[in-house]
Amino acid sequence: MQAWIVEVMGKYGYFGIFMLILLENIFPPIPSEVILTFGGFMTTKTSMGVVGVIGMATLGSVAGAVILYGIGSILNEERMIKIAMKYKILRIKPEDIEKTMNWYRKYEYKTVFFCRMIPIVRSLISIPAGIGKMPLLPFIVLTTIGSLIWNTILVCAGAVLGEAWESILTYLDLYSNFVFLAISIGGGILALYSMKMKRKEG
Repeated sequence: MQAWIVEVMGKYGYFGIFMLILLENIFPPIPSEVILTFGGFMTTKTSMGVVGVIGMATLGSVAGAVILYGIGSILNEERMIKIAMKYKILRIKPEDIEKTMNWYRKYEYKTVFFCRMIPIVRSLISIPAGIGKMPLLPFIVLTTIGSLIWNTILVCAGAVLGEAWESILTYLDLYSNFVFLAISIGGGILALYSMKMKRKEG
């Protein structure tokens, strides 16, 4: 997949970046890390500029997020669980959907913003926002800001590293694992705290 991404970006330039990032938001297994860091590297070898790459990547991010938001607004939590059970989409389990929805309901705007800077989750968070009927304007604003930060960091890193752009992918894998671990631990602590409070109230 990485070779295909590099080929598309090399052939179509800015438009290729826009389309790849849009697809990455709809289909998370396409790695935004590769697209963005290689896009940064391309600014050192082509006429493409850092600002242009960041701008097109952000437009693609928002466009893809709005599409998933729309899908979420049409569906509901129960339908998403049924779809996950039937088609095993992206290996998402019904309990994952329930946890994500509970997390979204509790933190809402903060979740949409911060999750835009977490690989894979950055795309999927748009669905709970749609299901939860989050107002579209705040969703777009938070998605734009969060995506802009993520895109800027990776594109600039690719531009600075140049031909060594791939070296950052290892660190991003570590970052992803750390974030997922932190979320899991945080979720566990919150669950235990909630159980403790319910027992006290009981």
